[in-house]
Amino acid sequence: MNIKNITLAASLLIAAGAAMAETPYPPETPFVSTQTRADVKAELQRARANGEIAVRNEYPIVRQADSRLSRQEVQSQVQQASSAKDQNLYNGA
Repeated sequence: MNIKNITLAASLLIAAGAAMAETPYPPETPFVSTQTRADVKAELQRARANGEIAVRNEYPIVRQADSRLSRQEVQSQVQQASSAKDQNLYNGA
């Protein structure tokens, strides 16, 4: 009787697993491109020219924004910030 119950439970478990495996989630949808092959090649050439393509298994390349301030202006801002930090009671993040 015990082997019969174990066999029944195993068969029900297998049947439940097979029933759940029939439909993929999320449903598969066909891919439709909005660009032509020439558009993709032009975009690839532009990215290579700008150095935006990672060569190996690297992180995406992020360009640093150009600064409009001179070195002296940046140093004066740092001094102002450090003097303001000493005057403030709250120095949180």
